[in-house]
Amino acid sequence: MARGGFPGMGGNMQQLARQAQKLQQQMNQMQEELEAREYEAAAGGGVVTAKVNGKKELVALTIKPEAVDPDDVDMLQDLVMAAVNEALRTATETSEREMSKLTGGMNLGGLF
Repeated sequence: MARGGFPGMGGNMQQLARQAQKLQQQMNQMQEELEAREYEAAAGGGVVTAKVNGKKELVALTIKPEAVDPDDVDMLQDLVMAAVNEALRTATETSEREMSKLTGGMNLGGLF
């Protein structure tokens, strides 16, 4: 009788472990690449532009002078929120799509 595990499964288990390790390395590399990317979105016809990175941090915010109306600060706040949220949404969707390509759509549920 074979030692440990299931008889005849030793080679398959080792191969599976190697594949899992390779997938982990690929996922780590993909995560690093995604975190380095930047995503930009605009609101109000481009008067407010937000740029976030793959870590979902705001890295740039541009507000054109014509967006600044002292009598309508609420509008400017809404434009900033819309631009930032859209940039974050794009970053999230891109990250999920790219990781899904790598994992073949498998839900690894915190495995990695």
